[in-house]
Amino acid sequence: MLLKKTNIHDKLYREEFKNAEKGLISWVTGFINKSESENERILNNLASESSEDAVKFNFDLLQSDRIFHEKSIKKICVDYRLRFLDSRYFKGTFPQEALSEISRLENEHEISLKGFKIMAPSKMFVLSKTDDPLLFAPMGNGYYYLIHKWGNDLHPLRKWMMWPFKNFENLIFTILLSSVVATLLVPDGLFTRKQDFSQDVMVFFFMFKSIAAVVLFYGFALGKNFNTAIWRCQYDKAQ
Repeated sequence: MLLKKTNIHDKLYREEFKNAEKGLISWVTGFINKSESENERILNNLASESSEDAVKFNFDLLQSDRIFHEKSIKKICVDYRLRFLDSRYFKGTFPQEALSEISRLENEHEISLKGFKIMAPSKMFVLSKTDDPLLFAPMGNGYYYLIHKWGNDLHPLRKWMMWPFKNFENLIFTILLSSVVATLLVPDGLFTRKQDFSQDVMVFFFMFKSIAAVVLFYGFALGKNFNTAIWRCQYDKAQ
């Protein structure tokens, strides 16, 4: 019986493949363990008390379209009734993409990111929602760097729906306009056979008081406040 000759190259290749396979498994296991511990560290930073200390970014590596001043952030928060708070108040979940982006920035800039801020609708600081949160890190002098955005986009009419709650003047104007519309909807002759201007004025004041009473009751009962007051408010009821 003739024995097959030994191919040293083939044996060497098989041995290297076995070692490489073991090394690959070891590398994957180590990578997973490292990623889990890295995510845990980042999540702890996100849940810790934020400070306004500036993060020492390498400005040559930053994207200019991700740098925003607090004035711009406040304007958007007031227009769309959003809040800009420390990440520890955020009740939603942070996606893996956000954690990976934080890790990438830390490695690229050789820093540890802290002092995170979240811009999101008020309910996301009370309930777990997914309405367009934005994660920021402080840069100093009122500037913030946008790290990641996730979730669903806001309703296209949200700015106009939140306009009455922007400030006291807007609310009064909305109540007056609603009272006028409600007065026009009251059919002539509902109270008297012949309705004149003075009776229209009486109906208007009745509608104004009724709508204002409902708004005041709703506002006080639920602890509502104006957009200009809640954008940096940490309390749950200020929605």
